[in-house]
Amino acid sequence: MRIIGGLKKGLLIQPPKGLPVRPTTDRAKESLFNILANKLVLEDILVLDLFAGTGNMSFEFASRGAAKVTSIDADFACIEFIKVSALKFGLNQIKPRKQDVFAYINQCDSQFDIIFADPPYAISRIPEMIRQILEKPLLKANALLIIEHSTLVDVSHEVGFVESRIYGQSSFSFFERK
Repeated sequence: MRIIGGLKKGLLIQPPKGLPVRPTTDRAKESLFNILANKLVLEDILVLDLFAGTGNMSFEFASRGAAKVTSIDADFACIEFIKVSALKFGLNQIKPRKQDVFAYINQCDSQFDIIFADPPYAISRIPEMIRQILEKPLLKANALLIIEHSTLVDVSHEVGFVESRIYGQSSFSFFERK
């Protein structure tokens, strides 16, 4: 894994073995950020990275100038890796937090320009998560919710759905609060 754009472009991300993660591939990540660059300015935005895992996406948003990236994951080792790496990379705008994603969504009172979620593909609560996020005022006006999920999962019927992009066995689905 590497950071593919921004100030830290080319920096390798080397998580320890054994983390319970499935990182977004560089190819899919590059495609996503090309889409995002055409939709909005990525500098000075507020980002929420749910199921942050290795911090791969948090590091990418921070490298591209996000003002603050809140990284949520329930796994202690993942959060520690993000903390240590953010410090090492000089990406001080990353704020990792160990917490259950659904609990965080329920108690969060902040607003974000982008919410990115990459839940485990086996999780059955993706539609519930989408509804929870869109029902709360977590997204600013003209903000995006992006869910990375298995291509076998269809979320196009959910309120706020805009489009999906497929990259092999992974899809990115985009939502806006109506």
